[in-house]
Amino acid sequence: MSTSIDDLLGSGEEPTGGAGRPSPGRSRGMLRTVLVTAAVVAVILVGLRAVGLRVPIWIIVAGVLAVLAVRRVTAALSPPPPPRAGARTFTGEEPGTWNWSARDALRTAINGWERPLDWCADDRERFTEQVLPRLGELADERLRQRHGVTRESDPARARALLGEPLWTFLGTPARRPPSPRDLAAIVAELEKL
Repeated sequence: MSTSIDDLLGSGEEPTGGAGRPSPGRSRGMLRTVLVTAAVVAVILVGLRAVGLRVPIWIIVAGVLAVLAVRRVTAALSPPPPPRAGARTFTGEEPGTWNWSARDALRTAINGWERPLDWCADDRERFTEQVLPRLGELADERLRQRHGVTRESDPARARALLGEPLWTFLGTPARRPPSPRDLAAIVAELEKL
């Protein structure tokens, strides 16, 4: 007994008689295309005849069908619309596409630090008003998350955890803004918490 590859790969079912017929959705789309083409061709013919021009109908039909084809292709290739504001995003594995219209949270966070640091590069008052409170909030948040205290709730323990240089820096206004090297050392101390 021999078995052919077609027998192995076939589903075992005989094809139905309706396999040659187009699906109802496809025939509906074809009918819609024919009706739209006829309507647009009629409008163009009436417009051209009104101004006294005579163009062969097949040229107009070909032009309208070409425009409809380009429209269909560009609609199929266009990116999906952006999600509604407040819409729930899916969780889990990423689909492999990038939402270019979304706001980048990392860039927003970096700008939240970059701008004030740039503004206060030479201005002690601005550094004391803008950056120092943010560094203090960051230190308090790290202390709260890792050790369950803040500088206000338990100053003695917070002082011991922060260390004297960082405690002094956060507690007293600077006479001048720290250099980038000093600021990097302060951030490194905060990261150690």
